[in-house]
Amino acid sequence: MMKPFAVLLMVLGLAGLLYGGFSWTTKDTVVDAGPIKITNDKRESLPISPIVGGLILVAGVALLLRKGNA
Repeated sequence: MMKPFAVLLMVLGLAGLLYGGFSWTTKDTVVDAGPIKITNDKRESLPISPIVGGLILVAGVALLLRKGNA
């Protein structure tokens, strides 16, 4: 049960260290009047500082090792 959570923490920690976080694009509908539809691309991001990324990575490894020995 804890192994997927530990792996998720490790992936998030690596992303924080290597990429500085996550970003994605969403489409928002601005105008929807019959056949006319106007959309806007909105770029959102979740920044993760390298220090926090390292701490998250270490926590994931510790959790994975702790559950492996218990």
